[in-house]
Amino acid sequence: MTLLTAAEQAVVQRRTVLILSFGQVLGGIAFGATVSLGALLAADISGDDALSGLATAAVTLGAALCAIPLARLASRVGRRRALTLGNLFALVGIAIVILAAALRIFPLLLVGILLIGAGNAGNLQSRFAATDLAAPQHRGRDLSIVVWATTIGGVAGPLLLGPGEIVGQAIGMPPQTGSYLFSLVAQSAAFVLYVVALRPDPLLSAQRLTMDAAATASAAQIVDRPKVARYAMFAVAGSHVVMASVMAMTPIHLSHMAHASHGGHATTADVSLLVGVTIALHVAGMYALSPVFGILADRWGRLRVVLVGQALLAASLLFAILANDQAWGVMTALILLGLGWSAATVAGAALLTEASAPELRTRRQGRSDSLMSLSAAAGAVLAGIVLSNFQYAGLGIAAFALVIAITALAPRGRMPQADVLR
Repeated sequence: MTLLTAAEQAVVQRRTVLILSFGQVLGGIAFGATVSLGALLAADISGDDALSGLATAAVTLGAALCAIPLARLASRVGRRRALTLGNLFALVGIAIVILAAALRIFPLLLVGILLIGAGNAGNLQSRFAATDLAAPQHRGRDLSIVVWATTIGGVAGPLLLGPGEIVGQAIGMPPQTGSYLFSLVAQSAAFVLYVVALRPDPLLSAQRLTMDAAATASAAQIVDRPKVARYAMFAVAGSHVVMASVMAMTPIHLSHMAHASHGGHATTADVSLLVGVTIALHVAGMYALSPVFGILADRWGRLRVVLVGQALLAASLLFAILANDQAWGVMTALILLGLGWSAATVAGAALLTEASAPELRTRRQGRSDSLMSLSAAAGAVLAGIVLSNFQYAGLGIAAFALVIAITALAPRGRMPQADVLR
């Protein structure tokens, strides 16, 4: 393959961002359905609300286990093959979840959700793929566009719970699994899209450009800043733990609220509607404004936007603590939770990319995703215990500790302006 000129690189980058964005739309449908249904299925099949957090733990553990291997695979053979492997994991996982619900086998359900999480590791990698060929001054913007694209699928997934149940009942699927039928179709389409259209591979192209620049000494040396990179990883992982732990327990909390408001006799439709709308609003908060945060990160600086994210997370937790007995309060908390996650994740990922020398970027990106997912898995398990013993408000108070830590350690994330522009 011949090296790309600057003009060709810009064209390939625009096409890559477009393809990755379409892939995120499709992949987000499965993620949105799993976020909404995982905890409910786990509680129903296990018969214990305290075990509901294992669903989110499984999906995040799956992402953690596959993040580093997929990153290493991408560095050797390109993003396209790594992303398609993630799609295959998700397809197998969806099929297993449906089977587990039919047989009512709780361990099998967790295996299926874990494989869906492995597929989500590929979706997470897409945001870094958007930076492979991006101009330094547009990294935040390009990354955030791909993150934003998940809005469509992520919002559609929860909203498809009702129609999915209708379709599922019509063809004899187990209860609460009908929307996974839409996920199967979407993941299959994403697989075909990456195989056919993600050419040339953005990471392989970027690696060739880097080697050429080094050989001709035409590019300024990029200083590696491991301290800043470590802070970026911590900020992204900590923000994700706050989001995942509170979000994972919200369907259970809303289910209890729905039953209380209906005298203990809420129907499945009542619960599905309340959970579906709330999670859809949350997912919209996670992704809808990500381009705004990306542009702000390019203009204001990555660290400032990470701190904006912490302020939004703190506001969310205050609503979760003080207004958790009202549906509007929980919805507001979940919207702010999504916005805070979006700001911290977009800016933190851009900060990690810029703090890492090119030869270390892919490896650190994989480590960051793995740390993010492992931490969230542990947080989700603990969240179930906290919810059972200290209620929803107690969960909000516990999550505040991470927001405080990320804010207090912010001086470690400062990047010299000269490094950012290289």
